Amino acid sequence: MTTELPGRAIRWLVVAYVLVGLTYLAWRIDTINLSAPLFSIALYAAEVYGYISGLLFVLMTYRLSVREAPPPEPGLSVDVYVPTYNESVELIRRTLLAVMRMDYPHVTWLLDDGRRESMRALAQELGCRYLARSDNAHAKAGNLNHALKHSSGELIAIFDADHAPRKDFLVKTLGYFRDQRVAFVQTPQDFFNIDSFNHRLGKKRVWDEQALFFKVIQRGKDALNAAFFCGSCAVIRRAAVARIGGFATETVTEDVHTAIRMHKLGYQSVYHAESLAFGLAPHSIDTYLKQRMRWGMGAMQVFRRENILFGRGLTLGQRLNYLASALFFFEGWQKLVFFLTPPVVFLTGVLPIISPLNNFLLLFCLYYLLSILVHLELGRGYNSLFLSEQYAMARFFAFMSTSVGLFRKNIPFAVTDKQMTQTGKMWLWLSPLLVLCAVAAASVPVGLYRIYTGSIPLGAGLVTLFWTLMTLGSAAAVAAYARKHSRNRRAEYRFPLRVPATLTVNGKTCLGLTADLSPNGALYLGEAIPGLALGDAVDVALHLPNLIVRDTAIATFVRAAAPGAPYGMSVGLRFNWSAHGNTGALETFLFGSRLQLEMGALRETETPPLTRLAEILGGDEGRSSVAYIWAAGLLMQPLRVDMLPVAIATMDGAAPLLFSSTELDFHASATLRQPLAARAGGAHEQSIRLTPTGRVSTPTGDFHLYHIAPHSAA
Repeated sequence: MTTELPGRAIRWLVVAYVLVGLTYLAWRIDTINLSAPLFSIALYAAEVYGYISGLLFVLMTYRLSVREAPPPEPGLSVDVYVPTYNESVELIRRTLLAVMRMDYPHVTWLLDDGRRESMRALAQELGCRYLARSDNAHAKAGNLNHALKHSSGELIAIFDADHAPRKDFLVKTLGYFRDQRVAFVQTPQDFFNIDSFNHRLGKKRVWDEQALFFKVIQRGKDALNAAFFCGSCAVIRRAAVARIGGFATETVTEDVHTAIRMHKLGYQSVYHAESLAFGLAPHSIDTYLKQRMRWGMGAMQVFRRENILFGRGLTLGQRLNYLASALFFFEGWQKLVFFLTPPVVFLTGVLPIISPLNNFLLLFCLYYLLSILVHLELGRGYNSLFLSEQYAMARFFAFMSTSVGLFRKNIPFAVTDKQMTQTGKMWLWLSPLLVLCAVAAASVPVGLYRIYTGSIPLGAGLVTLFWTLMTLGSAAAVAAYARKHSRNRRAEYRFPLRVPATLTVNGKTCLGLTADLSPNGALYLGEAIPGLALGDAVDVALHLPNLIVRDTAIATFVRAAAPGAPYGMSVGLRFNWSAHGNTGALETFLFGSRLQLEMGALRETETPPLTRLAEILGGDEGRSSVAYIWAAGLLMQPLRVDMLPVAIATMDGAAPLLFSSTELDFHASATLRQPLAARAGGAHEQSIRLTPTGRVSTPTGDFHLYHIAPHSAA
């Protein structure tokens, strides 16, 4: 393992943040309004909490691990556990298909705590082991411990019911166990449904609320041998689990609790930062908050039971890392103080800070600016100031509730809801935030009156008004986003993939691309199909890497394209998979890869401001934010019998990029036919030159990428 450190300028920024923060908090002691001690000290305590959290954030993100996966030893015995309780057959099927096709010999176990005959039949159909128990004692941890008694693999990979691994998952993780001190290897928990409540999707960037933890913080923990076991997308050593008496059952977060016990015994942990499995993120605010509440209550239970700060066995770095993660769930109390401060000022006329406004603004703004820059720069582009604040606002009351975990010994285990159609009572979960917003909004007229009459100084009143309006604006954004996700109408996620597709009706075959794709349906954009009407049956062929998936489908809608569109017709398709259909091939292709990000040229990071400034000064113009324009084509080469459907992506200022499902002979001549090119003023057929530029991996094979240019330009 090597480590990655920030550049010299960022290191000096961190030093400045630490020193200015200490100076500001020391100065603030003399500004506390002792005539209103409860109010003023609560605000100061919230600021101290923020500074301590900031220091712990620096600890976890300053130095990051960099690992290269060693090859696995041959002959290891590996069990793969997929625990389930109430998830659907379709969801489990997709996970098992991905698990069973992983490279490296292994035995797959479906651990069914729901004791369902449908799951037994699924396991028998797919050829994996099925295991159920007579009760649900200790929930997931009990399920895993029960499986330990019935299996014998020296290494155990664990995947939640919704996490589909990549084909090379075991190859990328088993090699670390050459070191006998390694107890577990954790990988990121990534998610395929980028329209979830966790995600914000832009034209060229997808932001994930958990990415900062899995892409940065876990690497920082790893550098201090303090990486968390997260319960899924991980491999664990049976001997290490046996030594601590099995997976921890005393808390609702058996994963973190198990990791702490292993670290206390001196075991090493490994965090492999490459995304090797993809799951289903909570789609609505209710499932999001239920999940966070379980994590928070478990963190409180672990903090109390394991005596993180003073118990024997942990290093200082491990203690501070586990403390940081437990302390994070007290954020709700800090946010409550910050949300209530402006209305209290307006409604009572009491100021919590006694200081000349100029002095306060100078020190506070300098400290706050440095704090923002440190969090953005050390976040390596995965942090977002405004979005992070919105999620903190959404979960503040849930996090306040989790503090009861410090006092409750028994908390029932709650399974995270994976069904997208079960969105819950959105307004009920938002009610604490809405109550605070109502109080804040009601305080504004009172505050304006106090400013007008002079009972609140003008400067302090304007600062408080700005603070109130920012709170209300963030709350409105949270409510609007939560409402949008509560109105989900689709039963499953559709991948925004441009895959070559042909539709055949009455002997006529038309070429196009999918605009979104799922195991049960697709949106076709392509040549117009004469006479096609709603409800008609069509023959569909999807041209995937190394295979063609064929089926019949029903047209759920048919629309002619608007003038100037690069396609002639859009058609909604609902597939009619027969009992002997090849839906498994399509499911294998869709789940367990980053294809939708790579094909869509979507990035997960935004360059932090100081890093971007350095790039500009260095002459780097940065990455283009222009989206691809897609078109379908047919490629012909001399030795190829049939014409090959391909996808072509064009972007201003760059050569068109051709996606081929098979490897092409780029030395041979090639002819590209684009039936719809005339709509955009292009050539219907032309001789082209192919320049290989890379490949994009999928679970069924690779899309081969080629830049194309007219042959005359060679």
